[in-house]
Amino acid sequence: MRKFLAILICRILTVVGKLMGKGTSLPGGFALKVCPDILRRIQKPPVIIAVTGSNGKTSTVEMIASVLKAGGKTIAYNAEGSNQIEGVTTMILNSCTWSGKMKQDILLIESDERYAKFTFKWFHPTHYVMTNLYRDQLTRNAHPEWVFHAIEESVFPDTKLLLNADDPQLSLFGQDRDNVVWFGLEHNQYDSEIFHGAYHDGAVCPRCGKTMEYDYYHYNHIGKFSCPSCGLKRQDTAYSVTDLNLEESRIVINGKDTISLAFRSIYNIYNILATYAVCHEVGIPGEVAAQVMSNYILKNGRLISFTLGEHPGTFLISKHENSVSYDMSFRYAVMEKKPCTVVVIVDAVSRKYFTSETSWLWDIHFDWLEDPCVKQVYLCGKYCNDLALRLSFSQVSPGKIRVFPDIDAACEELRNKGSEQVYAVTCFSDRMKFLSNVTVK
Repeated sequence: MRKFLAILICRILTVVGKLMGKGTSLPGGFALKVCPDILRRIQKPPVIIAVTGSNGKTSTVEMIASVLKAGGKTIAYNAEGSNQIEGVTTMILNSCTWSGKMKQDILLIESDERYAKFTFKWFHPTHYVMTNLYRDQLTRNAHPEWVFHAIEESVFPDTKLLLNADDPQLSLFGQDRDNVVWFGLEHNQYDSEIFHGAYHDGAVCPRCGKTMEYDYYHYNHIGKFSCPSCGLKRQDTAYSVTDLNLEESRIVINGKDTISLAFRSIYNIYNILATYAVCHEVGIPGEVAAQVMSNYILKNGRLISFTLGEHPGTFLISKHENSVSYDMSFRYAVMEKKPCTVVVIVDAVSRKYFTSETSWLWDIHFDWLEDPCVKQVYLCGKYCNDLALRLSFSQVSPGKIRVFPDIDAACEELRNKGSEQVYAVTCFSDRMKFLSNVTVK
């Protein structure tokens, strides 16, 4: 009776929530109050894929869902990105029968890295994809080591792990396990033997604390690492990007499947590779995955094309309080080596909770913006002066920098001068404050 009542309440509140424009966590939250172990009671599909990590969860899950559907699989997944236990519960209860049975082939779950231990207390994924571990939302997540231990509580012996082999912190999950699948990038022309970043979270071994060595870096602390003291090292991969050409917008996986890139970023290539790996592990041919992901345009608003006056533009969603996300957006902006203006907006640090904590700005590698192709840097929003102070300690020339507390005023100035490419970099919390001033393509 409690199971049925939980499903009923969840579905009623979901309908009410849609009419009121509310989120997807509330129905599941009430269902859990009625039946705290409801997730254990639901009969789930034989294949359960979970995706977690600091960055790339939503994009990876979206692509996995598309590939699985193209491969003929029926799936249930949290498409809205509500990834804590309440949101996952809402999705599962709205996807099962009144008796509590899910008839889909696969259950696909995006899981918040800190709260996975609560969701997977009641059931275990058959396949668990981990994308990366970065500094992310310091006010909630402390440090990647803390997040590692939070995820650790959601890892069980019967689950096959699919791990980013190029992330030293994540590699610890694969130690002394047989059921691990590794994915990563092979050495390529975009790698660096020199570390680029404001800090180095791979400087010491996460297992023994001694100095780590790198043969090369793909970006930040992601690369080919080894510890001469304890032997921790990058593992050989089952799924690899064996050929990478950003100029031609293509990658080759495992030497055979070519994927054309709609978004030419090292960052997103890992999401594509993780998608390819887990879909192949559950029976989807590589050529099907490659066909679906070729020129794939994400539907989650992470990358948006626009025009502002005579300026063509690209809007890059970059999580506030996540320095690697910003680093990769700036790297993307300078990759073309064409004259451009970069707009950086920090007006509300978070859309979910209030904080005026901006120490995370000091973790961002703003030196990317000193590249000669960047002609102007607009710093906008409530925290524009925090941004300006941070950039005063960077290599960015002061003559490039324009400071605008008013985002609309910055857009108006840009609209009335120039025609160079514009890259706008900000978070979901601030995106409409910029996009309301432009024409989205």
